Amino acid sequence: MRTPLTTLSTPLTPASTQRRITIVSASVGAGHDGAAGELARRLRDRGFTVDRHDFLDLVPAALGRGLRETYALQLRVAPGSWGRLLGALERHRPLAAAAAGLTRPAARRIRRALLPDTAAVVSTYPLASQALGGLRRRGLFDVPVVTYLTDMSVHPLWVAEGVDAHLALHPVAAAQAERYGAAGIRVAGPAVPPAFRPADSVLEQATARLRFGLPGGRPLALVVAGSWGVGEVEETARDVAATGLAVPVVVCGRNTALRDAITREGTGIALGWVDDMPTLMRACQVVVQNAGGLSSLEAIAAGLPVISYRCLPGHGSTNAAALDQAGWAPWARQPAELADSLRTAQAIPPAQEAVTEDPAAFIAAIALQGAVPPALWTGQPPWEQELAVAGGAL
Repeated sequence: MRTPLTTLSTPLTPASTQRRITIVSASVGAGHDGAAGELARRLRDRGFTVDRHDFLDLVPAALGRGLRETYALQLRVAPGSWGRLLGALERHRPLAAAAAGLTRPAARRIRRALLPDTAAVVSTYPLASQALGGLRRRGLFDVPVVTYLTDMSVHPLWVAEGVDAHLALHPVAAAQAERYGAAGIRVAGPAVPPAFRPADSVLEQATARLRFGLPGGRPLALVVAGSWGVGEVEETARDVAATGLAVPVVVCGRNTALRDAITREGTGIALGWVDDMPTLMRACQVVVQNAGGLSSLEAIAAGLPVISYRCLPGHGSTNAAALDQAGWAPWARQPAELADSLRTAQAIPPAQEAVTEDPAAFIAAIALQGAVPPALWTGQPPWEQELAVAGGAL
């Protein structure tokens, strides 16, 4: 199937002098907000004013709290129910339409929140995309809307009629978005802060270990499970330790019960909330993850091999499949496969991905042009040259 990789191929003439961009994210875990924060930083560096809104603050208070708390409860107590819900939303259009209908109150508030000089709106959350797409579809505002797809797999709820462009992490994600009818698909790469980089030397890695009180002399496997520390994390730590190939270092996030349980069992080194993930990643040799979200992309940027294991139902499994298909991270489905993947990770350096386009450059181009340029992607385009023509010193 042809993947619709498109980008600018002709110089742009600035159609707008407005330099305000609004980003709508959601405080559900850390992935959506993390991508929004990095996009905002890059856009501000290009001279734009950036406003940020939490989608859950834009819906009625009880609904916003309910969405967040129900999602967290599902992942902690009955993760299988989350997988079944996502599957049902994918299979049954009326159910998906009902979910999209819940965004109408937020759409009205988003419209009121937009300042008059807004040049473009970006969504990093599926329900925000549904709300924004509805506004565009009904002609209720006339600035372009961009959905930044934060995950490697694309659920139908990410794709809303009326959204002008969809930025995908990889051709695998672009192909999935195309299958659901997404408009203006571009491959633009992960929005990961520059602090996530490989260690410069053995000394820097040793210093990073000292920073967190981690032992030297043995490979460390960083086990991540999102900001909430959900899933079969204890079992994962136990399985990593049983291989004898690495010491598990488990980031428990805000899950204090998980941290206490791993500490009691002694199967790994349990950490709570970590503010300096770039340094922690430079202390380790491999990352083992279960959700396929922001932590996976940060690890890849840090030059670490990533292994998907004991993945969460729903987005965890679909992201693992997409990461595996893209060649970014193998999906180990059994303990024996985990051991094989750990051996490979220590023996073979991770493949270096080709440099991808900066998603902020594309968003900036749309904001300046006031529309999505309809040009077919044919190679590695000189983004910065086109933007220089479009907007001067961006």
